[in-house]
Amino acid sequence: MDTLLISSPVRADRQHLQQAFAVFNQASEQLTGAYLGLQDQVGRLTGELAIANGDLLRMQDELRRNQRLSEMGEMAARLAHQLRTPLAAALLYTANLTHAGLDSEQRAQFAEKALSRLRHLECLIADMLLFVKGEASVVETLAVCDLLSELRQVVEPQMARDGLRFRMVDNSAAASATADRKALSSALLSLLENAMQASPRGGSITLTCDVADEALVFRVKDEGAGIPVAVQARLFEPFFTTRDEGTGLGLAIVRGVVQSLGGSMDVVSAPGSGSEFIMRVPCARTAQESVLLRKGDDL
Repeated sequence: MDTLLISSPVRADRQHLQQAFAVFNQASEQLTGAYLGLQDQVGRLTGELAIANGDLLRMQDELRRNQRLSEMGEMAARLAHQLRTPLAAALLYTANLTHAGLDSEQRAQFAEKALSRLRHLECLIADMLLFVKGEASVVETLAVCDLLSELRQVVEPQMARDGLRFRMVDNSAAASATADRKALSSALLSLLENAMQASPRGGSITLTCDVADEALVFRVKDEGAGIPVAVQARLFEPFFTTRDEGTGLGLAIVRGVVQSLGGSMDVVSAPGSGSEFIMRVPCARTAQESVLLRKGDDL
């Protein structure tokens, strides 16, 4: 009787364990099947995503190509307009030279006007080539104080002749830049010439150079009429100009030079408060590191 009482609970426990194992095996098989199904679904979705990404990349490439073509078309249209105006004027003045009734003074005036328009045309073409191709770079490590001293010798007599006061504040100390001397000098000279054209007679123009965060910060400030906000947004666009004689490429070239050095351009201005153009370029050591980084990005 005692043996029966002991064996019955054991058999019952075994049955419970067998049932538990059966339920566990069934759940494991279901989980395994679900896992395999999820793997298949993930693989399928991954493939679809790769195809979608490939399509997206192709669409992005196509969009970039279309944008470049659109920009080239717009640039070509602007260039055609810029070329047409001085060319038409030169042709008109040249045609007037054929009139038999002109005296020598009138003939000389028409010839000078035609020559002036042709010179403007030459300047426009030269700026366009510089903007599109860029100058051949002869990179060197140059002392900023020497560069500023050379600029001063060039612009100070011009400003004195135009009744403008020139002030230079050189805080560069012994700082140097790794750049094309001619390109960097031309960029600063272009900013100074813009300031001269914007300044009233008797006005003051200040060129400041500071060193901050391993960068050279050049500031060209004038006391002109200032620049409206809407115009500021387009200042560095190719062919945009507010002057009749401007080619609209000067500031675009300046920005191109600065960006090639790993720098940046900013303008601070308000109507009636003058304008300040701020040009930041890396110091020599940082500039060399920037070149290495750009080469690494290209690999």
